[in-house]
Amino acid sequence: MDIQDLANALKGELIGNDDFFSIDGFTGKFTFLHDAHTGDIAIRDWIDPIGVEMAFNQNIACLITLNPKDGAVETAKRFGFPLIIIDDMELVRRFVRNYSQKNLDNIWDLVDFVEGELVGNDEFFSIDGFSGRFTFLNDAHTGDIVIRHWINEIGIEMAFNKNIACLITQNPKDDAVEAAERLNFPLIITDKIELANAFALSYTIKKYSPSSTNVVITGTNGKSTTSHLIYHVLQNAGYHVLTNTDSESEFNTLIDPMVSKLISDEVTENGQLDYLVIEVSEVQGWLGKLMKNHAALMSDAVDPKVGVITNIAMDHIGLVNSIDDVFDEIKEVPEAIGDGITVMNYDDELVRKLNAVNPFYTSMNKLDKKNAVYFDGDAIIYNNKSILTLDELPFNSNHFIQNILSAIGACISLGLDIDEIVSGVKTYRALNRRFAKLNDEPLILDDFAHNPDGIKATISETLKLLPSNQKLHLVCAIRGSRGVEINQLNVEALVESMSDGIELYLSSSNDVVNELNFVENEEREVFFNTLNKNNIRYTHFENLKDCLSEVYSKADKKDIILLIGAQGMDPAESLLDDII
Repeated sequence: MDIQDLANALKGELIGNDDFFSIDGFTGKFTFLHDAHTGDIAIRDWIDPIGVEMAFNQNIACLITLNPKDGAVETAKRFGFPLIIIDDMELVRRFVRNYSQKNLDNIWDLVDFVEGELVGNDEFFSIDGFSGRFTFLNDAHTGDIVIRHWINEIGIEMAFNKNIACLITQNPKDDAVEAAERLNFPLIITDKIELANAFALSYTIKKYSPSSTNVVITGTNGKSTTSHLIYHVLQNAGYHVLTNTDSESEFNTLIDPMVSKLISDEVTENGQLDYLVIEVSEVQGWLGKLMKNHAALMSDAVDPKVGVITNIAMDHIGLVNSIDDVFDEIKEVPEAIGDGITVMNYDDELVRKLNAVNPFYTSMNKLDKKNAVYFDGDAIIYNNKSILTLDELPFNSNHFIQNILSAIGACISLGLDIDEIVSGVKTYRALNRRFAKLNDEPLILDDFAHNPDGIKATISETLKLLPSNQKLHLVCAIRGSRGVEINQLNVEALVESMSDGIELYLSSSNDVVNELNFVENEEREVFFNTLNKNNIRYTHFENLKDCLSEVYSKADKKDIILLIGAQGMDPAESLLDDII
């Protein structure tokens, strides 16, 4: 990096010397003056002549300041020392962050970014430094960086033996710190593991996919379908594209380095990406603790050209406790998208309140706006022209049409040809458990609906398909280990949706869930109490297979069976293969 290029990037004025001062140039380290060594660059809000003399004597590469005081400029000129005077310290911080993410040569840059504490070794452990790859401990090789929510002494020893560059954790257990110090292995401890995963994501994209066009999708409902549909349209158009959304998307979240690993592995194996389509949870936490501003943090790390916000509704109760809390978690996403295009659901009042620089609107009603796509009841309209009729859509329930609109809006914003978009939508096949048809007689539909808005929308759409004088057999898996609050809201959504002709079945799904999704007594009781209070009849089963067997045996061929819920309903399709 040339010093004049640095001054230009910072919109600063260079005085004193037009080259870096140290013989070997810039070391790659930005730091404070008192910590600087030969070749480093020091940054200070203000500097006086004494500070310039210190920088000169320490043989640092140059000094950057907002406020040169008391003859500092004259001192720099007298010593022939390079001083860059800037007007915007935030611009400097962004430059340093981006530079560090592209050139992670110094472990202290990583420590600073994740707001962590370094114990053990104060340099990367492997001889050749950092390999450029973030991953999991069991997958790590020499020079990789591992991010884990917790680590114990055994894990530190594994990392040491694998010769990885360093390990980042939020929770060092069982003498992990002592082991790091004993083995002289670098362990970074942070209270905000999300900062480590955001850094990993940003660094990985800059290193492995610097020329890709990136898209982020967030919101309470419809993220996965929207993300996967954008991915399919791009792939169908012949582009090399990667998404973190699939039928196993719960395991591809941004609370660990999985997505960073997916990107580096994909590029290494199959070459440069044209597009990245990244689903971001609107609310995220770990062990009951909210990762504040997670959606904006991760969106900023992706550096998107286009962002999508599907809706704002209640979910993740316990991490957030009101719709205002959810809004607060999403409201900074448009700022992270910046000058990019933000695709926004105009039908959602809270989404309309978001402050986006370049909005593109979607609606289930006619919109008289320039940058908009809408559904008029018969077709999807863009620029006053029908581009897809209802019969041409892969599914025609309202909440899925909203997802289609969001995906189309994103693809238009990416500059894709309308014919490419139409072809992609027509050939799309839904993700698992997105209003999926599992059987014809009786019709069995399976949906991931797991929060109040999703439950009400899915039941409403299913009732539209129900023949006269037939029954809807509604099978709901109670959410396990998610707390009383979200289950209270879910059962209230069921109560609101109930009508004549609906028979309700509940499952705790003890036969198919692990300890992370086990239905606690209080979660079960809140369902029972609310339904009893509202005089709604139901049948409860401890095991999902027993529940499905009973429902299938009772259903007439012209009835509909609707399966809803999260992890407790995931294995339903495979169980039905044995039942039907």
